[in-house]
Amino acid sequence: MILSRAKPAISVNNESSKDFGRGNLSKNSSQFDFYLQKRDYAGAITLLEYKQCTGRNDSEEQWMAFCAFHRGDYKKALNIYQDHMKNDYDIEHSLLNTACCYFYLGMYDDSKEILKKAPSSGLKIRLNFHLSHKLRDEATLMEYHQQLQDVLEDQLSLAAIHYLRAHYQEAIDIYKRLLLQNRENIALNVYVALCYYKLDYYDVSQEVLGMYLNQYPDSVIATNLKACNTFRLYNGTSAENELRTIIDQSANVGFGYDLLKHNLVVFRDGEGAMQPEHVKVAEECFHLVGSSTSECDTIHGRQCMAAAFFLAGQFEEVLVYLTSIKSYLHSDDTFNFNFAQAKTACNQFKEAEETFLLIQDSHIKNDYVYISNLARCFIMNQKPRQAWELYQRTESGPESFNLLLLIANDCYRMGEFWYAAKAFDSLDKLEPNPEFWEGKRGAIVGVFQGVVAQKFPVDILGDILQLLRSSTSNQADQIANVIRKWSKEKRLSIN
Repeated sequence: MILSRAKPAISVNNESSKDFGRGNLSKNSSQFDFYLQKRDYAGAITLLEYKQCTGRNDSEEQWMAFCAFHRGDYKKALNIYQDHMKNDYDIEHSLLNTACCYFYLGMYDDSKEILKKAPSSGLKIRLNFHLSHKLRDEATLMEYHQQLQDVLEDQLSLAAIHYLRAHYQEAIDIYKRLLLQNRENIALNVYVALCYYKLDYYDVSQEVLGMYLNQYPDSVIATNLKACNTFRLYNGTSAENELRTIIDQSANVGFGYDLLKHNLVVFRDGEGAMQPEHVKVAEECFHLVGSSTSECDTIHGRQCMAAAFFLAGQFEEVLVYLTSIKSYLHSDDTFNFNFAQAKTACNQFKEAEETFLLIQDSHIKNDYVYISNLARCFIMNQKPRQAWELYQRTESGPESFNLLLLIANDCYRMGEFWYAAKAFDSLDKLEPNPEFWEGKRGAIVGVFQGVVAQKFPVDILGDILQLLRSSTSNQADQIANVIRKWSKEKRLSIN
């Protein structure tokens, strides 16, 4: 445990919640407190966003970051804390909170770097402790281990590291001791139950879990664990029945919903999978390995998680995992191929182009996926000529036609009208189609407008007229006549 889910890791003035919503103080502040007490962070965020329509204040911004973080929206929380630092507001706490956000985003090196600037605190020690584990730095792990105190938060962090290192009995011993000292913290029963589940003591896990569920029957995590125990002890149908009570609730709240959907597919023996059968199995296998306690913090484990998200089409998540291991695989062609594809999918074309060009493997470089993605990067980075050269080196066939279509449309969208005109002209010759002529016509007009505006050289008009001569449409002659008339008025010589 690094942060408490019940209280913020920010220094909020005791009056901050009372100051919330001065325009309607009693109503809004009590409603906001109600959301916090129920840990309904979605409701709290909605109320904060409503209040921000009439203006923002620092207190509301801090609570917004707090609610976003505890709801799992670490990117949103990170953006708020970074804005605080830019505006020199509450720098010390913003540094620490930013480091926490980086940690939960899997950006461990960034978290460690910014944490160096944060003031000393128990949270800083705990975060460094966890970072040492994530970065597999055994020396600093032991160093921060020795700095832990006999307080609840530190001992929970120690138990968490034991759990992550598959030392389940050691974690259980700590949790049981803490339960004796803090009987009101019944959530510790969930942690104990999870450890017993990992030790395959499903019936014991179920018994311990019941102590928490008796008081909080709508807990997504606890109910999901109960369903998993039921699945191991009985069957998928019984396990699915356990989840039915919280499926609708989690769908509305969002927290844990993906986990529940995944487990429902498992309980139903694959029924309801969103992909074709083999792709879905591959996605689940990658996720299973990547999330396992023995592999989750290894290079291979993170590659597996990236592969699972890649198959699911969640490319921003792919980048989170691949970025965390980039320094170890910077010269690996397969890694760079996957990394560059994810960058392209997230519209990070400059970095994607640089990564594609690092690849040396001829088999990858001759793959259509590589060629088409690199062509798109060239066009988006205002290098259409290089994209056209890629096409010229491609052998004729369906893939060549598709690449030509990509170049034509992307160049047109980016205002690279000359190469768009050439591409549409080639498409029109390969497969006469009114749409290809319309694209060619629009691109040619775009080139002419560029010449008039002195964005393109005048001598390109000769090439444009040549493209028009190869067209059979009557409109081609009309456009050519307009270009010749303009050239004559400007006393320009074109062929």
